[in-house]
Amino acid sequence: MKHLMQQLQETSLKNGPLCVGLDTDPSYLPESVLKAFETPVEAILTYNKEIIKRVASDKSACCFKIQIAYYEAMGIEGLKAYIETIKAVHEAGFIAISDIKRGDIADTAKAYARAHFSGEFETDIITVNPYMGFDTLKPFTEYCKPQGAKEGKGIFVLLRTSNPGMVDIEQQELKAGGRVLDKTGAELERISSEFKTLYPEQTCSPVGAVVGCTEESDARALRDAYPDIFFLIPGYGAQGGAARIAATLLDKAGGAVNSSRGILCAWKKDEELAEKRDAGILCLKDIADSAGKACRDSTADLLNAKKELGI
Repeated sequence: MKHLMQQLQETSLKNGPLCVGLDTDPSYLPESVLKAFETPVEAILTYNKEIIKRVASDKSACCFKIQIAYYEAMGIEGLKAYIETIKAVHEAGFIAISDIKRGDIADTAKAYARAHFSGEFETDIITVNPYMGFDTLKPFTEYCKPQGAKEGKGIFVLLRTSNPGMVDIEQQELKAGGRVLDKTGAELERISSEFKTLYPEQTCSPVGAVVGCTEESDARALRDAYPDIFFLIPGYGAQGGAARIAATLLDKAGGAVNSSRGILCAWKKDEELAEKRDAGILCLKDIADSAGKACRDSTADLLNAKKELGI
């Protein structure tokens, strides 16, 4: 049986490495679209579904990432839209990554794992924060094991994030040598080795790492250091990460390159929509078509970068 990270790795090779971030905020939609719906939540859910439909049609991405904070910010109705978005991703045949960045101890961590790997919020892969200690990961990795007839889940552990403030902790030197992120990476390798007996035929671990593509200096070193770990790669597009850096991280075990605002807000830079945008008459189809085109263009950009690097 395959774990879900293995399925994601295989889909990324088949469809291309783009991960579409449905971190959808009402401010990302034009006023003319918001006014066409009774509530912003309804507009967001409909927009999400239209993007999923276009990606499913042309296989222009390997997965979708849903950042729960945007939905939490809209209250109970927003969380319902979060649930429905995950359902729509699954119905289209894709892996859903829930960007929840949970990290806590003992029974609280168990509750977080249970909440997001079962029940109404059930998803495939989640992001996890290890900085309260590595014991916080165990409740999540338990779900990465085969679950009877169900595939094992997956987790992406924060390793080298894409924000400038990552230097405050992740890049700090340890007295014993190396950086905090190196210590974290070593632990991910140790955990991953334990899964090799459970999944002897798989080509990646169910335990992946979040590695941002905003700094070229780290990309090659981190890819070489952890050849069997699949990466979730933020920072491409709106955060300034270049396709070349992202492609470097796609070597060996590979990864999924996330783009959120670059997809969701593509309509703002779409020259074909200039007249409608200036007139304030954009409709949902307009912005969804623009998002679909951005997915295709991003995938082509990443694949071209891989080809140039000989990956």
